[in-house]
Amino acid sequence: MLKKDIVLNIDHKSDIPKYQQLVNAINNAIGKNILVIGDALPSVNTICKQQNLSRDTVFKAYSILKENEVIDSVPNKGYYVASETKKVLLVLDTFKAYKEVLYHSFINNLPDNIITDVQFHHYNIDNLKTIVTNSVGKYYKYVIMNFDHPEVTSLIEKISNEKLLLIDWNIHSKPTNNYVFQDFGKSFYKSLENAIDLFKKYKEIHFLYPSFTNHPIESVNYFKKFCNDFHFKFSIITNSKEFIIDKEIAYISVSDRILGNFLEQCREKDFEPGIDVGFLSYNETPMKKFIYKGITVVSTDFKELGTKAAEFITTERPIQYYVPTKLTIRESL
Repeated sequence: MLKKDIVLNIDHKSDIPKYQQLVNAINNAIGKNILVIGDALPSVNTICKQQNLSRDTVFKAYSILKENEVIDSVPNKGYYVASETKKVLLVLDTFKAYKEVLYHSFINNLPDNIITDVQFHHYNIDNLKTIVTNSVGKYYKYVIMNFDHPEVTSLIEKISNEKLLLIDWNIHSKPTNNYVFQDFGKSFYKSLENAIDLFKKYKEIHFLYPSFTNHPIESVNYFKKFCNDFHFKFSIITNSKEFIIDKEIAYISVSDRILGNFLEQCREKDFEPGIDVGFLSYNETPMKKFIYKGITVVSTDFKELGTKAAEFITTERPIQYYVPTKLTIRESL
C-alpha cells in the first residue's frame, strides 16, 4: 500500500487538472524518497474513493506515469514504483560555448539517478510555451533560463515554485522565486572600474551592442554611467555594419561574431590588439585565452552557475544567489 506519510493534495478548486495533480504528487513522493522502487500504489478504485475522483482521471494519471516509466503494473496485483530515477528539465536560450560550460558543470554535479532533458527556447515565446505546456508535472525539478517577453511570467507560474529555478538573467522573476543569476549592472560596472588604467590608453570607448543581440540593456546603461563617472568619451554602436575599427579606440562587445570581425580588421589594417586598439569581450569561453595572444573578458563564472543550479536539484533547500562577474585581463586590452 501507499506509505502513510504521502500526501496526494488533490485540490478540487485548482486550475491544474486533477490527473496532473495526482501525477505531481506521486513524482514528488519519489523525488523525496517517500516512495522507493517496489512500493505498491493504491488501486484506481481506492484513489477514486479517497479523493473523490473519477476512474478516468486516476487511470489517466497512472497511464502518464507508466508511459514515463516511473511506475509499472502487474496483472491482478496493481501498480508499483518502477524507478527511482528523477528527471530534470533544463531549458536554455541557445547552446553557445559558454552555455556548454554551464551545462557540463550542471550535469557533472548531479548524481547518476538524475537524468537531464535539455531544450532550447531560442528567445521564442511559442517555443517556451510548447516546452512548458508539454513538461508540467513530468519532471522532478525545472531549471529555466529567462528572457524578456511579457508572457514569460504567466508561463513559468504554471510550474510549482518549489520545483522551479530561474537562471542567468533577473527578468520576469518574483521575490519568492528560486534563482541563480548573474549581475549585468553593478557587477559589470565594478569590472569596468578594474580596467580604468587600461582604458586610459585609448581616446574613446565604443560599446558594440548590435540590434540582433539579446544581451540585457542593463550593461549598456551601466557602461554609460561608468564613462560619465570617469570622464571617458564613448559611443554606442547598434548597427554592426557601421563597425569599422580605428586606432586608439577601445571596443566592448557582447557578440562573438563581432569579435571575429574585429580580429579580421586588425589583420587587414595591421593593428595590434592591446596597443593600437583595445578589445573587451563579454562572456568567457574556453578558447578566448588562446585567441590572438588572449582576449580580455568580463564574465560571470558559468561553471559556478551550473554548480549552484545542480545544488538546487540535489537539495530540498530554496536558493537565491548571484554569481559574481569578474574581469580577466589579457593582451587584447
